[in-house]
Amino acid sequence: MAVLKMQRISICALKKDRKAILEKLQSMGVLEVNHVIDEDEDFKKMDTAGQRMGFEKAAASVDQALAILEKYIPEDKSVFAALEGKRLVEPEEERRVQEERRELLKTAKTIHDLDREYAEQVVNITKLRNSIESLKPWLALDVPLKPADTKRVGMFLGTMPGGTTAESVYGILAEKASEAEADVHLISSEQSMVYLAVLCLKEDMPSVEDALRSAGFARPSQTWDTVPAVQKEKLEQQIADCQDKISEIKKDIEGLSKQREKLKIAADYYRVRADKYAVLGDLPQSERTFVISGYIPKCEAPHVADYLAARYDCMVDVEELKEDEEAPVILKNNPFSMNMEGIVESYGLPHKGELDPTTIMSFFYIFFFGMMLSDAAYGAIVSIVCGILVWKFPRMSDSMKKSLKLFFYCGLSTLVWGILFGGYFGNIVDIVSEKFFGTAVTVPALWFIPLNDPMKLLVFSLLFGVIHLFVGLGIKGYLCLRDGKAMDFFCDVVLWFLLLVGLIFMLLPSDIFASIAQTNIVFPGWLNTAAKVLAVIGASGIVLMSGRENKNPALRIALGAYDLYNITGWLSDALSYSRLLALGLATGVIASVINQMGSMLPNNVVGVIFFIVIFIVGHALNLAINLLGAYVHTNRLQFVEFFGKFYEGGGRPFAPFKENTKYADVKEETIL
Repeated sequence: MAVLKMQRISICALKKDRKAILEKLQSMGVLEVNHVIDEDEDFKKMDTAGQRMGFEKAAASVDQALAILEKYIPEDKSVFAALEGKRLVEPEEERRVQEERRELLKTAKTIHDLDREYAEQVVNITKLRNSIESLKPWLALDVPLKPADTKRVGMFLGTMPGGTTAESVYGILAEKASEAEADVHLISSEQSMVYLAVLCLKEDMPSVEDALRSAGFARPSQTWDTVPAVQKEKLEQQIADCQDKISEIKKDIEGLSKQREKLKIAADYYRVRADKYAVLGDLPQSERTFVISGYIPKCEAPHVADYLAARYDCMVDVEELKEDEEAPVILKNNPFSMNMEGIVESYGLPHKGELDPTTIMSFFYIFFFGMMLSDAAYGAIVSIVCGILVWKFPRMSDSMKKSLKLFFYCGLSTLVWGILFGGYFGNIVDIVSEKFFGTAVTVPALWFIPLNDPMKLLVFSLLFGVIHLFVGLGIKGYLCLRDGKAMDFFCDVVLWFLLLVGLIFMLLPSDIFASIAQTNIVFPGWLNTAAKVLAVIGASGIVLMSGRENKNPALRIALGAYDLYNITGWLSDALSYSRLLALGLATGVIASVINQMGSMLPNNVVGVIFFIVIFIVGHALNLAINLLGAYVHTNRLQFVEFFGKFYEGGGRPFAPFKENTKYADVKEETIL
């Protein structure tokens, strides 16, 4: 339950060692660059924007080439590829790739060119097929598809609206070009269009065409110098040539795909270099020296300082942060609680002076998650699957590993709660034993069965919720005492504890609680009186002290009364824990319904087969739905009810200068 303490480290070294020092700091990945020295007459900053953009462009080019390879020659990956993590490469392999990086850039460019050529060939094929499609209506034409003429006669081609006949064309000509003589030939017809050829004297061509245009005539969009049937064959041959070219391109790309792993390492190399030059451009530098400063975890500072001082002529200064300086945050918890750090990070990291709630929250998180899912078989499945994945894929990302370990522990909690509640795939033991063996066998619950006694589960859900809320309020009190705010501790914590404890002890012997818990609790008279006294003292103190910062008595009391109204918020928070009951019952009820559906089938081979299918599909869906529900609602109980009592968040995550690779990690040659 801690936030790593940060220090500021400042390194002043000779420029001749700049490359080596920066690369070492980048490989260590423990320093967040944050300069305190601005430019002046002695220290200037280099303009490295050009080099950085060049490396970024190179990395993007190689990334794009890899994407092209993946499109044409998909990499053979397992279904668990996302869990395998980055490939670990030997330093010698990385050095070889660095030496070949320029050739690999050329390879990437070749891949881009091949992809562009492939796209052009595809476009050409589409155009050629469209041309063939436009030729089909003219295939019966035995002359070139273009206007033609002799010394006295001209011919032109075109289309008319669907349904046009030779008689109707002659009728149009007789009406609007009566003096002209023309011969009309219908080549083909479709539902929406008729294709025709018109022959007439040259001097009559304008009047004939004008007459036909008045009825919807249009010249063809394309003309060809050859007969349509011959032209179709030429176009088909061109398509075949394009397809052959595409096959050649695919073979070339397939040959280049052998460079995939080298391209990945090259992309990472350029990406790391771009990050390095981004930092280099921000370094204050004199004629012979440079300075780099930033945040570093206190536990890492001595190692870095000793390493640099032993190998380079440099000065390393490590100092504590200023009082008002907000440092970046790194969470550091025990091996169990560290797996819940992602839950806290998703809400917000603690800011300066705040407590890291991960450890305390983690126990409640596992406790509530298991209570919501509450089926021993489901818990065993979740734990076994997560445990195998973590063991099988040791190089998965840290965030993925933490998430799987989180669900591993949640599965164990679910297993325990399932045993307490007697849930094993719902009531599958009862159903199977009665249906197939004729005798109902029930696995007894170690505690009680929620479906048989839901009000008991509700009471315990509220009890656990009150404990959770009181722990949150207690943490707030601890923070007040730690910061020397005794008055805030008394007014904002002690008085609320008095009021809440008093109200709870007043509720327990009441008829309302008796009807819910189905049990009567009787306190001695002095305890009832003490509960009322505590509630009155707490309420009075809140009314009088909540607005203590205001000197106006009337406004002070009004603010206190408004703060006392927050008791409804506490009631709402406590009732929120009834979701423990709701989700716990939902898991068991749905599981029982699935089992009951399977038991309705006949007791024969077909019935057994369908029973197994219903069992597998139904419980898989039930597990998925309630696993998601338990995750969401457990988060809500932490974020809204628990954190709302003492935690704000808003801290900035630690962003170290490190090798942000995408595809591979380089094995360390030496260890500090």
